Amino acid sequence: MKHKEPKFKYANAMLIDDNELDNFINEKTLEANHFAKKIFSHTSAISALEFLNNLLMMGEEFKKVYPEVIFIDINMPMMDGFQFIENFKKNKENAFNKPKLIILTSSVFHEDKQKSEGISKDIIFLNKPLTLEMLNSI
Repeated sequence: MKHKEPKFKYANAMLIDDNELDNFINEKTLEANHFAKKIFSHTSAISALEFLNNLLMMGEEFKKVYPEVIFIDINMPMMDGFQFIENFKKNKENAFNKPKLIILTSSVFHEDKQKSEGISKDIIFLNKPLTLEMLNSI
C-alpha cells in the first residue's frame, strides 16, 4: 500500500526569528498543520536575506524552493524585521513571486502594527504564538 502524502497549503515557507526556541515551536506548528512542504528557518534577518538573494541568482531553479510565505519577527539584533522587509522590497526580483509577508511578534505596541501598515497594507501582523486559526487565515 502506497503512503499518501498529505496536502500542503504552500510548497515553501520561511521563519525568521532570532529565538531558536520560537523557530522550533513555529516550525512544528507549521509541520503539524501541513502548512508548507518545506520550511526554511533563519535566526538572523541578514542570513535570510542572503539566502533569498542567493536563490534569485540561481535562475529558474530557485522558483521551486522560493518561499511563498515569510514569517518575520520584529525585534532582532543587527537587522530587525522592519529593516528586513525594507531590504527585501528593494530587490525588484522579488516582485515576480511576491511572497506573503507576515510579521509574527510578541510586541504589543500599537506603533509596531501601524509601522507595518505604513510599509505595506499587504503585510499581515500576528502576535505569537502561531495558532491553527492564524494559519487558516493566511
